Parts: sequence; C-alpha cells; structure tokens
Amino acid sequence: MASRTVGEGERRARARRALEGLSVGDAFGERFFGPPETVIPLIEARALAAPPWRYTDDTEMAISIVEELEERGGVDADALAVRFARRMDASRGYGAGVFEILSGVREGRPWRLLSRNAFRGMGSFGNGAAMRVAPIGGFFADDLRRVAREAEASAEVTHAHAEGVAGAIAVAVAAALCARSSEPSAPGFLESVLEQVPRGYTRDGIEEALALPEGCHPLGAAKALGNGAGVTAPDTVPFCLWIVAHHLTASWEEALWATVRALGDRDTTCAIVGGVLALRSGADGVPDAWRASREPLPL
Repeated sequence: MASRTVGEGERRARARRALEGLSVGDAFGERFFGPPETVIPLIEARALAAPPWRYTDDTEMAISIVEELEERGGVDADALAVRFARRMDASRGYGAGVFEILSGVREGRPWRLLSRNAFRGMGSFGNGAAMRVAPIGGFFADDLRRVAREAEASAEVTHAHAEGVAGAIAVAVAAALCARSSEPSAPGFLESVLEQVPRGYTRDGIEEALALPEGCHPLGAAKALGNGAGVTAPDTVPFCLWIVAHHLTASWEEALWATVRALGDRDTTCAIVGGVLALRSGADGVPDAWRASREPLPL
C-alpha cells in the first residue's frame, strides 16, 4: 500500500484509539485471573466483572508512549525512560525486572546500562515491550519502516534482548496494518507482519502461526504457540497476532473473549489484541459498557 500524507490530528487520533483498545483489553483481561475452575465458567458464560476495572502496568506504560508521541512526534528513548520511571506505580503489577530498571532510572542511573545488564547481561526478552506498543503502530501507520524503528526505540528502554525488541516490532507493525483499511486478511496479514520482524524465536512463532491449519480453534492455537504464561515475547506475540489475523472481520468484543479463554498472561494478551484491533474496528468498535467500566485514564 502506498504511503500517504496525513495530518497530526489523524496520527494522534489513531494512537489514542489504540490506547483505548489496549487499556480496555488490559483491564478486562485482568478481571479473569484466578483458579481455572473459577474463571473458565465465567468466561464461557461471558460474565463481565462489576466495574471499575483497574488497568495494569500495560496501560500505564502505554500512556507514557502516547504522551511522547503527542509531545515530540516520536520516541526519544531518554525522555521515555524518565517518563516511565516517574509514572511507575508498583501496585499496577510491574514485573521485577522492569521495576528494578525504572527504580534505577529514578535514582539517576543510565537506562541503557540498566536495561542491557538485566537478566545476567542478556537483557529482557519478556512481553512488556509488546504489550504497550500498539499506539506507535497507529501513529506511524503510513510508514512501516518508521513503525519498526520507533517500536525498537520504545522497547530498548526496558527490553534490550533482541526477542523483546522483535515482539514490540511485530505488534506495532500489526497495529499499523490494522490502521490501513485495505490491508489483507488472515495469511496475507501475518505475511505482511513478518516482512518487518527480525529473525529469531518470535519470528519463528509467527511463522508457525501462519502455518496453523484453517479452522484451528483458539485453544489449539494457544497450545501450539503459547498463551503468554512464560511472560516472554516468543510465547505471547505469535498467539496474539494469530487471534488478530483471524478476527479482522469479527467484532472487537469477540476477539477479546477468544483471547481471554486461552488464560495465560491474560491482561497482556488482551491488551495486545485490544490495542491492535481497535485500529481495525474503528472508534466505535470497543463496546461503550466496557469503556465505561475501565477506570478513567489520566490523559
């Protein structure tokens, strides 16, 4: 699809739309943590929790990304690190690695050193960079190479490992493709994502998602690809993008129920799917009742 020039207002609106879907998905998925024998019947009955639905670190970090996009027109990693650190509320459920990095930033230590030294010098390959990145895809949807660069810059602040970065790139590109109404569905969608994702385990998982048989059930897809239970990019992003690819013409709500039924890291998987598909479904795709149930965003 050829690039076209769009105004700042449209870019901001797309980023905000992604944030809306991401945050509602995050808060929705968070409501379904608990013993499987308790939550599975609730999911199968489609029983919504009573409001308010509190969002997690997924949304809190995505808010900082949207602020960066709106104030700077792109990601300045140094500024984003400070913004992440200042906003961090430990009660939102931050992972231990990210909490340690951002606590160090608050103390004035360099984020590059902290991020690269995490996990015994490997850097994090968790799903945290992927869970917050959909607004970047919306903002830069008309330039996929720019999407990949900005997603990488946003990821490296806390996820220096190549797989953590790859997960962010994959989700941001998927979000950008969803903002392009003429992009293909199902196999063509995943193939378009793969064109921008660097080689590694996350890319391998997306290729495996592409190869799953037609008619595969979401639970079968989760069994093959992972459901985020390992909290890594490779065991989270491929399943989320499979869900997206197979719900491009379905309702946003239907996609979220399919996502949460796989259990796993369900606030994060629902945040990823919700943020990406909000750019496909449009401003009215997220049900009003769900939006009203999520606690207000500080924007």
